[in-house]
Amino acid sequence: MALLTRIRGPRDLDRLGPEQLEQLAGEIRSFLVDAVSKTGGHLGPNLGVVELTIALHRVYDSPKDKVLFDTGHQSYVHKLLTGRQDFSKLRSRNGLSGYPSRAESDHDIIENSHASTVLGWADGLAKANEVLNKDDQVVAVIGDGALTGGMAWEALNNIAAAKDRPLVIVVNDNERSYAPTIGGLANHLATLRTTDGYERFLARGKEILDRTPVVGRPLYDTLHGAKKGLKDFIAPQGMFEDLGLKYVGPIDGHDIEALESALLRAKRFGGPVIVHCITEKGRGYKPAEQDEADHFHGIGPIHPDTGLPVAAAGVDWTSVFGEEMVKLGHEREDIVAITAAMLQPVGLEKFAKAFPDRVYDVGIAEQHGAVSAAGLATGGVHPVFALYATFLNRAFDQLLMDVALHRCGVTFVLDRAGITGTDGASHNGMWDLSMLQCVPGLRIAAPRDADQVRSQLREAVAVEDAPTVVRYSKGAVGPAVAAVGRVGGMDVLRRTEEGTADVLLVSVGALAPMCLDIADLLDKQGITATVVDPRWVKPVDEALAPLAEQHRVVVTVEDNSRVGGVGSAVAQALRDAGVDVPLRDFGIPPRFLDHASRKEVMAEIGLTAPDIARQVTGLVAKLDGRLVDSPTEAARD
Repeated sequence: MALLTRIRGPRDLDRLGPEQLEQLAGEIRSFLVDAVSKTGGHLGPNLGVVELTIALHRVYDSPKDKVLFDTGHQSYVHKLLTGRQDFSKLRSRNGLSGYPSRAESDHDIIENSHASTVLGWADGLAKANEVLNKDDQVVAVIGDGALTGGMAWEALNNIAAAKDRPLVIVVNDNERSYAPTIGGLANHLATLRTTDGYERFLARGKEILDRTPVVGRPLYDTLHGAKKGLKDFIAPQGMFEDLGLKYVGPIDGHDIEALESALLRAKRFGGPVIVHCITEKGRGYKPAEQDEADHFHGIGPIHPDTGLPVAAAGVDWTSVFGEEMVKLGHEREDIVAITAAMLQPVGLEKFAKAFPDRVYDVGIAEQHGAVSAAGLATGGVHPVFALYATFLNRAFDQLLMDVALHRCGVTFVLDRAGITGTDGASHNGMWDLSMLQCVPGLRIAAPRDADQVRSQLREAVAVEDAPTVVRYSKGAVGPAVAAVGRVGGMDVLRRTEEGTADVLLVSVGALAPMCLDIADLLDKQGITATVVDPRWVKPVDEALAPLAEQHRVVVTVEDNSRVGGVGSAVAQALRDAGVDVPLRDFGIPPRFLDHASRKEVMAEIGLTAPDIARQVTGLVAKLDGRLVDSPTEAARD
């Protein structure tokens, strides 16, 4: 790492010659494989943008010039070139974020880690430069996958409106997002990748015609005047130029000299320019190159020599859903699946192999996916739209006005709900239960274990007159949590022999084991508890209010924002039923959470069994007018 260790900022790149730059690229790839194999993270995308990032920082003067990344998971090389080379705690508490972070560096302008937003940011920054007469440059790096998002095209429409407003868009085209990029745009980019560019043709023509007496120059000028038609014939890039965007490319995204030349031309143009770069995800690391699924897009700790996981992963929530979907597909011909460019991450790969004609990848376009699902349902099939909980935020209006208003039987399956941890603020699925509470007719299932994922998914797809939601956590699914009884539609997970108790604990989804631990800690204080799993948390089960009336305190525990979540819904249901029982709702505070492990985040916000038991003990003690030991002290006795 002789060169890399000497890079403390982008201007250190200026003194390196071509051979040294190639050496640096190799050192960066070696560093990434070694570092990310230990911590996990987004390896494949960063291996693919090494030369591109070097070229960007040689051509642009960051942070004066604004270099923006969409979605930001490919910013590891950018971090290395801007003085952040301690990757030992990548994505861990007190370590580097897996995305750009303003807290880390002035070189990180935006922290977006949801796709397709960077062009809107770039448009706004370029407009601000124009208003304030600043000469800052703005360059936005966007992948071909993110370019399928509707927001990207809305931004392009606005960017193209100002012919003389400088803004450079670098399309990092590796034919993939998580999975291979799909759709009409992908086909267009594929055509550009596989045809010779017009500029090379015209340059060769000029060389020949300049040597032709009398008619050479006039003929060249005529050909140059026919530029648009020739471009469409030789390299059909007219789609971009029809929008009013100058197009440069395709460029070999691993040729630093070619990249610098293209970026310098774009920088001098003085208007909106697209620089189309062809890169290879996972480049330079054979296990990633040979991984057909996603070229090591995101990995856990691996053996760097083989690329194999360090530890065998247990059964996870996602795979349980994926296997049940295949069974449902065999049983019901009307079941179809939708994914937003994340076929494998959301567990639909096996369904796609079994039923290739019944799965639709809409690209990074959650809004379109929701409306298309409404159309599918209206057409007579039952769509299951699987996406990360955090990405449902982007399709709320469509879920409300297109799916729910029309009473369409669409099932939304939300993976990685609750606290996900290491990917940081943008990826915690902590808003879905709050957003969805206000949607009329919608029903939400929160399975506590694998058995409940299977059964509640089946219950969800049986609903044909309203949208349903099934949400579950990230990672390994624990052992089954058995019910000891049922009240209404709710599973009773613990009850006293007497049938009455001091505290009613309402557990949401995967937090059932924690709620049972809370009950154990309370029991050590002489406080009895009933634990129920509502299974369906919207609407609130009608049997909950009468059950709450039999207890002195009601406690809700959820891995969603406390604002407007299940706790709020339960409180309203009790008020509506005239049940005046003290209620405490435990969940996620209304703030963005820093990246750390799920366990560390939950400890930080007090969402642990000892923390909750301590507060509930205090509440019961206040009702009794007495003082008691904390449950953690009692546990030591």
